[in-house]
Amino acid sequence: MIEAVSCGGVVIFRGKILLLYKNYRNKYEGWVLPKGTVEPGEEFKDTALREVWEETGAKACVIKYVGKSDYTFSAPDDTVEKEVHWYLMMADSYYSRPQREEYFMDSGYYKYHEAYHLLRFSNEKQILEKAYDEYLELKKNNLWGNRKYY
Repeated sequence: MIEAVSCGGVVIFRGKILLLYKNYRNKYEGWVLPKGTVEPGEEFKDTALREVWEETGAKACVIKYVGKSDYTFSAPDDTVEKEVHWYLMMADSYYSRPQREEYFMDSGYYKYHEAYHLLRFSNEKQILEKAYDEYLELKKNNLWGNRKYY
């Protein structure tokens, strides 16, 4: 059993959520949230920001931690037990460009209901729900976008 830790972001700009489309060797991988592996000595929040920037080119800032998801998958020689820490983030524009080296073929911002239905994995749908609820609460209290919450 291999244990792995990643961090990622639910990135929002003007109410829309940033997603990536992965296609590895013409095999449908699906729409996902940006995330990646923690490097030695790196803070989780910094990993999330770096991975969002590397995978999407989006400049974002962390608003708050929204939780973690755990899942297991099979690798060629072993089983991987993965833990992903998620952050609600605010982007500074609709700009994004998919990181081709990681087999991301498309990226873009989608309305909540579109993003929810596009996401392939149920654990990412759950994180999206939680993060979007936090976003709506901040927006309702006029705290989204004015940086009072950092």
